Amino acid sequence: MKTISNPSLSKWGKLTERPLIKQQKLMKTVEKIFYDIHKKGDKAALMYSRKFDFPDQESFVVSSETIDKSSDLVSERLKKSIELAGKNIETFHRSQIEEVVKVETAPGVVCWRESRPIERIGIYIPGGSAPLFSTVLMLSIPAMIAGCSEIVLCTPPDKDGNIDPAILYSAKLSGVTKVFALGGIQAIGAMTFGTESVPKVDKIFGPGNQYVMAAKRSAQYYGVAIDMPAGPSEVLVVADQTCNPSFVAADLLSQAEHGPDSQVILLSCNKKIIKDVNKEIDNQLATLPRQEIAAQALKNSKAILFKDIDECIAFSNMYAPEHLILAVENPGLVSRDVINAGSVFLGNWSCESAGDYASGTNHTLPTSGFAKSFSGVSLDSFIKKITFQQLSEDGIISIGNAVEIMAEAEKLYAHKNAMTLRQGAVSGKRIQNIEDNNEEI
Repeated sequence: MKTISNPSLSKWGKLTERPLIKQQKLMKTVEKIFYDIHKKGDKAALMYSRKFDFPDQESFVVSSETIDKSSDLVSERLKKSIELAGKNIETFHRSQIEEVVKVETAPGVVCWRESRPIERIGIYIPGGSAPLFSTVLMLSIPAMIAGCSEIVLCTPPDKDGNIDPAILYSAKLSGVTKVFALGGIQAIGAMTFGTESVPKVDKIFGPGNQYVMAAKRSAQYYGVAIDMPAGPSEVLVVADQTCNPSFVAADLLSQAEHGPDSQVILLSCNKKIIKDVNKEIDNQLATLPRQEIAAQALKNSKAILFKDIDECIAFSNMYAPEHLILAVENPGLVSRDVINAGSVFLGNWSCESAGDYASGTNHTLPTSGFAKSFSGVSLDSFIKKITFQQLSEDGIISIGNAVEIMAEAEKLYAHKNAMTLRQGAVSGKRIQNIEDNNEEI
């Protein structure tokens, strides 16, 4: 990694920039495929799947029998690991269920909020050289907890036309209702418009390459929500003299191996630590099966020396990393100054891999600086919050005049009249009650 020493504040903005991807040609490709799928449905989706993934594909619908048989193709060790991870993910996300709290904002005016599931969820799972079955758990388990009625999963077939059995096993374990062997733009298009086989969904989740991300952005223009804007994976490590350089190097490489467009950043106030970490990176890189991919990512990455940890954290907040590792003394104390990050890992033992797989937190996180304004996926990502209010006669009296005055000031007289009529009805009813009581006396 390139090392930069004590950059001036004026250069920080440039150093936080991610590698740019040319979008114009990419978006033309997305719109062409979207148009074809919108018009021709299954026929177009299958045509593009044959073109980009498996030339001999006859159908992209994955049968329940194929899903059931996947269990036999997954080792018992892996199944137990998947089940452990699933249990921890479920435990963490169930803790996010909110109780309904009713608040009386004024006498006779009661307000509250309730959660309702998003009905149809679409999940995209990358395949290829790194079939991300862990992401199946991260997305379908909270969707299941939320009560989503339909969970549709799309993932590309491999060179033999198959889907990794661990993806299918994870899908069955976590409540996925339908699986399709579709990848890339065609998968996002099918879930956006719906086809004869693929249901139209309300919200699309999941990582992917630049084509998938561009397609997800386009899906929003057609009324389908997405989890968040996202780009290539990234990690930022803040390390001081108390870190373990081999751990830090391993954490940096764990993100670098995701793809050549991934970015990893090391920040430190100790020149020797940067030197030791770089040496460890060279040693560990030579042993990795995906060393070519990681090496490409390291070309986009950098180590930056600052004068102290405070400066490191200030730069990190400007960068807003997807993953932030604090390999420092007193990480809990340092973390109080973290403002922007997708997920934070405290201390030398908290490797980012734990969050990717089995600690329980969600690994679907904002990248490319979007951690400044977006949260990672949580139970809230799969629900809508609907507000309720109920007014009694006392409530009409409490706020009626204020509503009338404000509506009239905005020249919205029908709004005013809706309250005026109710005030009149309440006043008339109360006058009648007084008269009835006087007659009884």
